[in-house]
Amino acid sequence: MIQQEKMKVLKRTVKKRTSIAALTLALTMLAPLSAMAAPAAMNNSNPTYETTKKTVIEKAKLLTETYGTTSLQYALIDGGEITVSGQTGKNDLNDKVPLTTNTIYGIGSTSKMMLTAAVMKLVDEGKIDLDVPVVNYMPDFTMKDKRYKQITPRMLLNHSSGLLGTSTSNATLYGDNDTYSHDTFLEQLANQNLKANPGAYSVYSNDGFTLAEILVERVSGIGYTAFIHQYFTEPLDMKHTKTPQDVVDPANMAGIYSPFYEGQLPKENYNVLGTGGLYSTAEDLVKFSQIFTGEVNGILSSKSVKAMAQEEYKRGMWPKDSDTLMSYGLGWDSVNLFPFNEYGIKAVMKGGDTLSYHSSFVVLPEYNMAAAVISSGGASITNQFIASELLLSALEEKGIVKERKPEKSFGVPVKAEMPKEISKFAGIYGGNNSVTKIKINKAGQMMVSSLTAPSNPVQEYTYTADGTFVNSEGTEKLKFVVEKNGNTYLWSRSYISVPGLGQVALSEYNAEKLKANTLPKETKAAWAKRDGKKYYLVNEKYTSMLYLNATSILPIQLNKENPGYMSNNKIIGAGEAANRLQIPGSAGRDTMDIHFSKKNGVEYLTFSGYVYASEEMVKPIYSGQQSATTIQADRYAKWFSVPATAKGKVMTVKLPANGAFAVYDQNGICINHSVVSGKNVVVLPENGRIVFSGEAGAKFDISLKSKMNGVSNISTTIKLSRRQSS
Repeated sequence: MIQQEKMKVLKRTVKKRTSIAALTLALTMLAPLSAMAAPAAMNNSNPTYETTKKTVIEKAKLLTETYGTTSLQYALIDGGEITVSGQTGKNDLNDKVPLTTNTIYGIGSTSKMMLTAAVMKLVDEGKIDLDVPVVNYMPDFTMKDKRYKQITPRMLLNHSSGLLGTSTSNATLYGDNDTYSHDTFLEQLANQNLKANPGAYSVYSNDGFTLAEILVERVSGIGYTAFIHQYFTEPLDMKHTKTPQDVVDPANMAGIYSPFYEGQLPKENYNVLGTGGLYSTAEDLVKFSQIFTGEVNGILSSKSVKAMAQEEYKRGMWPKDSDTLMSYGLGWDSVNLFPFNEYGIKAVMKGGDTLSYHSSFVVLPEYNMAAAVISSGGASITNQFIASELLLSALEEKGIVKERKPEKSFGVPVKAEMPKEISKFAGIYGGNNSVTKIKINKAGQMMVSSLTAPSNPVQEYTYTADGTFVNSEGTEKLKFVVEKNGNTYLWSRSYISVPGLGQVALSEYNAEKLKANTLPKETKAAWAKRDGKKYYLVNEKYTSMLYLNATSILPIQLNKENPGYMSNNKIIGAGEAANRLQIPGSAGRDTMDIHFSKKNGVEYLTFSGYVYASEEMVKPIYSGQQSATTIQADRYAKWFSVPATAKGKVMTVKLPANGAFAVYDQNGICINHSVVSGKNVVVLPENGRIVFSGEAGAKFDISLKSKMNGVSNISTTIKLSRRQSS
């Protein structure tokens, strides 16, 4: 998941318990209490961790009962011994399949730590130099942008390569371990530009790790799955850590669910393994932590382990240091994680999110301790609260942390006179898939509104004596910073409390001021024709998870308040737009170059390996009793609309072995994905859409019957859910 999305999830959880949140914020106003951290060598106690076990059970139940997590698994290791381990929640809706310590979950981007360790293993063997260009090891790695020749393995691991971000077309599949996304990855990069000079700044990049996975395979001469088993999972006795390329019984996987379908989903395969495709258990993950605490010899050198935990983010542009969730090392999301920095304790952390699974992995190298929390549903950032609680509670029982520090706040803002020149910073700002409008009045009040989510309430901030704008609760402060590159950034610092769980700190540039972009008349006219139109995904495999989600139908919406842009993408031609934002951290991730082209009267939209076709391609489904459609040699999906004459009819599809279909209502919500439901019968919704996808030559035989002559109770074929997403 993108970091901005994690924060949206977190803020939604807070809103569920508003009154408690107000109390929590009031408590943050208390004066700080003292706390002490003692060196590991001074710790001689052997606690039973009964208090820690009780506390984590309560907080884990809170996640599953209040904050939308389906099931949760956790483990704590101390000095090589797993001292706390457990699970809570539901594995299946009928409670017939129990959760155990051996239930396997996807760990998402926490997989990147295994990949980073794999690269460092080859560094230890003298086969890779972190600062020698990748092209020296992979001559067939090319890009349109010639700066790619400067990219080094270090830049892949510290997110500073300048790659656009995430090219995962055909990577997320239901029950399908197709390696297409991995196998064609270099072809995708060959058609891309860079968004920044290599090494200029660290901005989260999945593609850097997919490239690093291929680097490991090329240098080692063996497949990535075989490599990690040989060098990590077997020596560390991680028996339940697998990839989609292994034989994994779906019955051993934690059940996954979606707000769009009532019932358990098929097994999720994320087929870019090093980026986010590993399966594991909490106990296996804490076993893995032993290479970072130096308790297991012969796997990685202490030099490599130390190098991974260095402050790599400081090599390029970055906001001034403060409490934060993100501070990149090699692989690690954070190398000085809050709140452990408050106690003088070094903590390194990696989190991960796929569409279904979430994980948090926190290691205290100086204390030989680590915690792992993985879940079905929820979010990695809420899992992190449990991981942090495991460690802090254990440190208390060991006598290392004497007492907890209270939650932090900036305090209720005290208004100060604002210099007139601050007003020049008002304008339009772009961030991660977002566009924000900032107004500043003479009285020192700043109003922040979202142009991409206009229904969101306007946020208000007050100018204060330290030159920042602070919200009324005292949980967030904003400041404008003009960086050395001449760009203006909105720096956000915040402390977000989740009732009953804890507090997270953020400090990052979350937006960059967009420069005016005046378009030539012809270019403006070309884009005006697209405004309000929908484009339909055509190049995803029929097992793709995207067909269950609204991302298979993409609306183009231009905003009059932000002319010259498509969202935060600068329009640079009649058929082109590109994200030119230069933002470190997470707010500048997943940028893309957008291209439009026409063929046979249909306009195609392409970006990051995905291909969408315009509405001209969508034809009404034949309303008669029998019809058929066949996937052509280009393997593009076939889309149809539901005309008034077909509305309410029962559609039965004779499915080929290598194909599937999905049906959407007029709001773009999927009401049946045959790969998920196993059903080939559905009542066609008013003004809906139907997509048929498969391998070249796949033929779908379609029959339509009126409901009264067809299935008497079609509602039994698929159960829908309108539950709120967690």
